[in-house]
Amino acid sequence: MNVQIGLEAKGREEVAKVLNQYLANLHILYTKLHNYHWNVEGRGFFQLHSKLEELYDATAEELDAVAERILTLGFRPAATLKEYLELATLKEVASVAVTGDEVIKALQADFALIIGELRAALKIADENDDQVSVDLFVGSIGNYEKTLWMFRAYLS
Repeated sequence: MNVQIGLEAKGREEVAKVLNQYLANLHILYTKLHNYHWNVEGRGFFQLHSKLEELYDATAEELDAVAERILTLGFRPAATLKEYLELATLKEVASVAVTGDEVIKALQADFALIIGELRAALKIADENDDQVSVDLFVGSIGNYEKTLWMFRAYLS
């Protein structure tokens, strides 16, 4: 047991593992959001250009929170591009011109994948009595769900 935070080593390791996968996905997402920010064209450009910047700024904050939680649990966060690509379930996209609708549809798929993985990670954290990580996952799920609602509204 970690005397400082009161969680068993095995449980902390299990939670750190899913946090590291989330961290890797966040890095891929961060890069994709920049890619789309730079390459979106057509109808809705100004609106999406601004929204994508807001999303990658929020992702940067989430990256830091996730990495710090991994450290708090007594493990090291993944910190190389090689590790991110090995751990991530999100896929990179090419740097090409893309329409707003294409961006939103791609992000809908990515956010849905992330939400599914966060729900599984939440269960692992809960099974290991790690309520701080549970809270992190719940907050993240809420943010992704709200953004998915906004994406649906945009495409309507």
